[in-house]
Parts: sequence; structure tokens; C-alpha cells
Amino acid sequence: PFNSEILEWANKTQEILSSAKLPSGVKFYNIYGTNLQTPHSICYGNADKPVSDLHELRYLQPRFVCVDGDGTVPVESAKADGFIAQERVGIPGEHRGILCEPHLFRILKHWLRAGDPDPFYNPVNDYVILPTAFEIESHTEKGIVVTSLKEEWEIISNDQDGQSNTGDKMSLSSISVSQEGANKSHSEAHATVFVHPGSDGKQHIELNALSVSVDAS
Repeated sequence: PFNSEILEWANKTQEILSSAKLPSGVKFYNIYGTNLQTPHSICYGNADKPVSDLHELRYLQPRFVCVDGDGTVPVESAKADGFIAQERVGIPGEHRGILCEPHLFRILKHWLRAGDPDPFYNPVNDYVILPTAFEIESHTEKGIVVTSLKEEWEIISNDQDGQSNTGDKMSLSSISVSQEGANKSHSEAHATVFVHPGSDGKQHIELNALSVSVDAS
């Protein structure tokens, strides 16, 4: 039979958990598994043939509604702790298998500052950005200001198999903007980003930008 005392205990436990706060000196970090279809809810029967007797459930095929998660815990549940986290990072992995992921230990070492520090490591995206070049020049003549910028980085990122997840073709993206100001002033800017083919887990990124401003006054 249904035990109302257990339900009462469960409700009290829920109240305690929902109002729990971390001590001021404790930092909370959240890592959760992603990229696996995870059961969120289950449905027996349908609108045309609803289940009228609970005993029928033994003979019916359920329909699962799945969401992103680690195969056991949905992402939204894994993040629903109610705490103010220093960081929350989702990594591809299975509920228990995620504990063996090199990706997980790399993030933990960064948070715990264990081993050699890596100031350029980004645990949220799990890559390292190393600035390799930076050049900026500005020239002014007769109310025209021309500024050029060149910057290069190396992004170091490995997938789960330890191989580079970058492509073998160079990609190019560009953007141009212009703006009319007061007193017939005018500004234009153009930026181009080159993504070079990756190798050995490294991706070379190059940014070239040019800005021209005309002050009619």
C-alpha cells in the first residue's frame, strides 16, 4: 500500500535541499555529461487508447521522450542543483564512463591548479589559445586616420580520441561595417579571419583588420 509517511519524509527532504546554501568559503563547480540520448519521461498508451487499468502497464510497450544528457541524468537535471557555481562545464560522456575521460581530468587539474599551470587554458571550451603575433599601426594625414591590425593565434584542442578535430582546408570569413557620424564624418572597418588547416592538434588563426576614419571638420 501507499506509504504516506515516506511521502512526508520525502517532502521534508526536498524542502531542506531546496533551501540549502553553501558556506561562504566553499566554491562549487559543476561538470555534467552530454551528447547521449537520455530518457526524460515515459508514456504508456495514447490519446486514442488511454490506459484505464494500471495492471495493463505490464503488457504495453512504453514510449520514451529523450533529451540531451549522459544516458542516465538529463543535462537540465545535472545543472539543477540550485547553487551558484563558479563554472559549469558539459563534456561528452556516459554517466559512469565520464570518470575515466582525460577531458575531465584536464579540467579538474586546471581548477585545482595541479601540475604546471596553463594560463591560456579555457575549461569551458577545452582549448588553449596561444598568441603568436600582434602588430598594429596607425597613420594620420589630413583628417584621415588609417589603422591596421594583424593578430595570430594557435588554438590547441584535441577530441576524445586524441586526434586533431580540425579540418584539412583553409576557411575564410570577412566582415565590413561603416558608419556616418556628425559633421559629415565617416568611418569604415574591414576584418578578415583566416583559419588554416590544423595538424597535431593545433589550429592556426590569423586576423587582419583595417579601419579608416574621415573627420570632415
